Parts: sequence; structure tokens; C-alpha cells
Amino acid sequence: MSHDVQKVRSFEHPGEGRKRAKSTPKGRQIDPQAAEEMALLLGDRPRRRDLLIEHLHLIQDTYRQISAAHLAALADEMKLAFAEVFETATFYAHFDVVKEGEAGIAPLTIRVCDSLTCAMLGAEKLLHELQASAGPGIRVLRAPCVGLCDMAPVAEVGHHFVMKATASEVLATAERGETKPVIPPYVDYDAYVRDGGYKLLNDLRAGRLSKDDILKALDDSSLRGLGGAGFPTGRKWRAVLGEPGPRLMVVNGDEGEPGTFKDRFYLLRDLHRFLEGMLIGAHIVDATDVYIYIRDEYPAALKVLPMELAKLPQGGPVLHIRRGAGAYICGEESSLLESIEGKRGLPRHKPPYPFQVGLFGLPTLINNIETLFWVRDIVERGPDWWSSHGRNGRHGLRSYSVSGRVKNPGVKLAPSGLTVRELIDEFCGGMADGHRFHAYLPGGASGGILPAAMDNIPLDFGTLEKYGCFIGSAAVIILSEHDSVKEAALNLMRFFEDESCGQCTPCRVGTQKAALLMQQPVWNRELLDELSQAMRDASICGLGQAASNPLTTVIKYFPDEFKETAE
Repeated sequence: MSHDVQKVRSFEHPGEGRKRAKSTPKGRQIDPQAAEEMALLLGDRPRRRDLLIEHLHLIQDTYRQISAAHLAALADEMKLAFAEVFETATFYAHFDVVKEGEAGIAPLTIRVCDSLTCAMLGAEKLLHELQASAGPGIRVLRAPCVGLCDMAPVAEVGHHFVMKATASEVLATAERGETKPVIPPYVDYDAYVRDGGYKLLNDLRAGRLSKDDILKALDDSSLRGLGGAGFPTGRKWRAVLGEPGPRLMVVNGDEGEPGTFKDRFYLLRDLHRFLEGMLIGAHIVDATDVYIYIRDEYPAALKVLPMELAKLPQGGPVLHIRRGAGAYICGEESSLLESIEGKRGLPRHKPPYPFQVGLFGLPTLINNIETLFWVRDIVERGPDWWSSHGRNGRHGLRSYSVSGRVKNPGVKLAPSGLTVRELIDEFCGGMADGHRFHAYLPGGASGGILPAAMDNIPLDFGTLEKYGCFIGSAAVIILSEHDSVKEAALNLMRFFEDESCGQCTPCRVGTQKAALLMQQPVWNRELLDELSQAMRDASICGLGQAASNPLTTVIKYFPDEFKETAE
């Protein structure tokens, strides 16, 4: 960033009169060509502040990078300070901001996922081979979880994913110019309606079904938020409805937790079942607008969603699609709201809570995609149908995202409360050939790591907390005797270090220091415990509060796999 040009005072020399300094415009000067390009690119699109990230995507998609000149022109178009636009653009990993004097970005980017499951299945080797073999015009980067853990290792060529990837296959994909997302078969609007879809919504809107009927069904089923927090859905809807209007609704489709991919599964197979649940929720709370936030790592869903929304009949709330830009923190609900408003995804302090003061300062209902997916079935089939599922004293269904050392990874719809052993044997075909069950993550990157000996714990809300773990979004990663839990914990801590928003010191510095300490051959248990406690106690949001769970559980449950500092 250039500094304002400072006016220079003219000095009075002997024999000369006083001269007036030449006027120089303050601030960053707008490049005329960039200004023209930006005006044409934006066209008649609104220049509202909340559309800043959408406009940055437009520049990135058009030019494959965002130059300083285009940033300045965008700031001018939107009547925003350049610093405000710059800090937002540089916050998100998927915006390639080229600063003044820097070389341009290569035309094609290949991203290799290096999160835990991909790392276990050869991502590091794949990354190095691609970096050594990629020709000019191609850059190869590491990437955090892209939501395809059941197909690890994964590389993304442009917006085209290569699954169970080899370096030769990835490079061949790049040479063929296959950079667009592949759209899998899915249930479209017409097929969904033929199968009885939207009848429930129409009955609700026509008054043939009351709001109380819907809320009672949700209460009786005990449906809880399936994005990770597990808050009772009916109670959340009632809380938002109890706030004075106008009200808004937000759909959280930013499942960035390593190991989690169930929302992608439902989005790309039975999209309208989720949309009907969403519209029912919007009707219940009288939401005037609904904002659907989808992570940028799901390009196929981002292509299908607007096509299917256009097929919906007129009426109901105004629907908006918002595209994430590569920031795990935006899965946290208040960070999500900040991102939708076109800002950096920094968590808000609570209270007030989003159901009180949410998007644009209005009461806001926030639900996860899978939670909304089940609304229609629960109401039509009855809450007893939902509650009839479950094991070990638990009730309902869970969509377990299973990856790692099993024969058949994937999304497994199974009873809530089943054990990891039951999940592996009954739903995943057992362990992969040549692998023996050694450890597992019951709830994704932040849910802790448990040994195989503790394979009889029901996997559900409230069953794992006493062990220092939690179920979260039910991302289950299976490790074998060929995997090091120390390396697994380090991989996860590096992920949290990279994804920390930087707003609070305990998380920003804590994750960095923990990763450094965990790279040492001898772990300083006392210092790591102290650091973990500080992160849990003082971090603003769940990222910093839960980042140390894999570390502390490895120390607690795998004493033979780490060494303490000698006295």
C-alpha cells in the first residue's frame, strides 16, 4: 500500500519571493484502465458493502488474481476505503491478491489437500511430486480439507477435483484443460415435486398446517443442530420467533472441519429436501430474507444451487446465495454473519447472540444444511419415526462422515449412539486390508483422539465430553497401527494455526506455539498442558477453545507414543 503524498512546504530563498506548493491529490490514485474494467465487470450490480466478497470473487474468477489496481478501482466503485477492501481480500485464502511490484499469479492453480485423512493416504508425496513436475504456468499449493475425505488423497485442478489422485493423473487433467466442477446426478425440482416434495411447505403456507404443528413435531423428535453444536432445533426456532421483527435466516453450509463432508453429500443428491426444510423454517420465523452460505470448496453445489432456486415458484422470502472464500473460521456462526456482511470472518463477542442481534443487526435463525434436510421427514413421518432410531439409549439418526483406514468410507446414515466398532464393522465393511484398528477421531479435527480400546462409547451428543472429546458434526476418522497419533495431532494443530483468524492472542499465538512444541522429539507435557488450558479459557470462539483437544487426548490416552521432558 502506498502512503499519501505529503505536501512539501516551499522555502523562501534570498532574492526569491514566496512560492505556493503545487497541489497534489491525496490517497491512492485510480488507474483509468482498471477503473474502466471494474465498471464493466460490475455492470448494474449493486455496490452495497455486503456484496464486497461477491465482487472480489467476480474479479478472481475473471482475471484468476486480484491486482492492486483492481482493488483500488473496486474500492472507488463501492465508496470504501482501500484499506478496508484490502484487509477483506487478504483475509480469505482463495483470493490471490497481487501487491504492487509483485509478479502475477500463474494461470492455473493446483491445490493438494493436506488435512489428516489425505495426509494419511499420501498427500505429502503427491504434493512434492506435483511441485517437481508441474510445468510453467502452473502453481501447486497446499490446501486445507476440501470435503472429499472419503476419496483421499485429493487434488483440485482449478475447480475440478481429482480423487484418489496420483501425480500423473492430476497433471494429465491439467493438460486436458479440465478445470470446471463435475455435476453428479441429483434429484432436481421436477423429480422432487413428483415424489411429494413441497406439499408440506404448501400446506403450511395455505394454513392447512400450523406453525405449532411443525414446532411440536421438532420438539417431540428432539432434533438437534447437526452442524456440531447440537442445540435443540425447535427451541432455536421459538427463540428467534420470540424476538421482534423483521427477522432473517442464514443457512450455514461452510463445513470446513477436516473429516466432514455430509453436507456436500446431501447438497449434491437431494438438494430440494434441504431447501424445503429451509423454507419451512423461514416461514415459521417470518424471515423476510434467507442467506445460503456455501463454502467455496463446493463448486458443484455453487453451480447447481442457483439453477434449482430459479425453478421455485414465486412467493416466500427473498433468497440470496453467498459464496465462501476459503476460511474455516466462517463455520463459526458469528464469523459467518460477518462474512455475509462482506467483512473479514472475525468472531463476535457474545452476548448478544445471533437469535437476538444477528445478520445486519436483526434477529437471525441460523441452521446447518443437514438439520434442515430432516425437517420434512420428521413432520411427515412423525417424531416417533425419528426417535425410534438409535442405540445404547440414544435416539435419532446421524450422518457419520467416515474416512481413514476402513474398507468403505463415506457418509453413513446410522442410528445415533452406535459405537465406533459398530460403525466400522456394520457400515464400513471393516478395516482396510492390512490395517488393524488403532485410534479414532469421533468428532473431526477438534473432537479429540481416542484409542481403539475405548471402542464402546456411544457416538452422540453428551457421551464423549467426560473423555475430553465431543461428537461435533460426526466426522469419524479411523487410524491404524501404521499411523502415528502424535503426527495426527500435529497435523491438526497446524491446521488450526493456519486457520486462526488472529483476532485473539490465546488462539493466534497458542496454536503457533503448540505446533512448535509438538514438532520436538520430546514433548514438554507441563508446558503443553498449561498452554492448552490458556487457549480453552481465554479464546474468543470455539476454534481456539477446542484446538488443543487432539493434543490433550493424545497425552492422556497414548502415553507410550510420546515422551515427556526429563526432569
